Amino acid sequence: MQKHNQRRGNDFKVSSELRKLCLEDFPSDRERRVGLKSTQAIKMEPSEIVFGVSPCFLALTQGRRKASRLFVKAGEASLRASVLKVCEEAHQQGVPVSRVSKKDLDRMSSGGVHQGVCLAASPLGYLTEDWTVSGGPSTPLWLVLERIQDPMNLGAILRSAYFLGVDRVISSLRHSCPLSPVVSKASSGAMEVMGVYGCENLEEMLKLKLAQGWHVVGTVGHQAVDSNIRVTQCLEFQITKPTLLLMGGEGHGLSAELLSLCQTFLSITAGKELPPGIESLNVSVAAGILLHSLLFSRGSTRG
Repeated sequence: MQKHNQRRGNDFKVSSELRKLCLEDFPSDRERRVGLKSTQAIKMEPSEIVFGVSPCFLALTQGRRKASRLFVKAGEASLRASVLKVCEEAHQQGVPVSRVSKKDLDRMSSGGVHQGVCLAASPLGYLTEDWTVSGGPSTPLWLVLERIQDPMNLGAILRSAYFLGVDRVISSLRHSCPLSPVVSKASSGAMEVMGVYGCENLEEMLKLKLAQGWHVVGTVGHQAVDSNIRVTQCLEFQITKPTLLLMGGEGHGLSAELLSLCQTFLSITAGKELPPGIESLNVSVAAGILLHSLLFSRGSTRG
């Protein structure tokens, strides 16, 4: 209990001015009820509900979305330092803040883990312009995703890609999940910061990059090691020129069209004999391992 109170005390270490600002910015109960009635109207506009402390804060600070209203759980939860930080940012940008019940937030976020905060804001989509323009380091690494359909997987991949320093992420537009609030939450807000590019025809894009001298690297599961495909273990691979790392969707992996364009195939070494059914990793876990290995090799090559 003492430790619980200590943690609770640390959570409330915020300036009195910030707490006063947050409370003053909240409407009265009557105004809140009126605001809740207008929630449906907000959803009917070209907007969506971002949820979670980090996604909401980054959505407000990055300037890529147009925010219309911040909803915060009523009660002590609205006094947490992390929540007050979001409220302060909304206040500075002139975004109205409303206190609502947990039930309201649950409904807004469709049952997602909202951490007491939801934000009505314009949607984010895939970037489609100028995705072919190169920039950054002399040996860039681009991550190419084909048919990632699980938003939790896509969010986890974006979080790893941003954290590890991938230079660009490109996804197929067809048969891929959209950049939804669920993806943003799963990415811990990384989706709000990084631009994710969408491509209608990955095959044509790969042919263009091959003609420009890029190295196209495909990923295959552990079972491919026993086939007639020559596979390199990821720890043995080094980036020596601009590289595209291709990863396929859940279950089926890369399509035959993209596999046919790969110059190298990478796999992750298993630590033990694997029984049928678990001979591969979740695509987001595999992405984190492969990206760390390749980007580390790029850094060591520079040295």
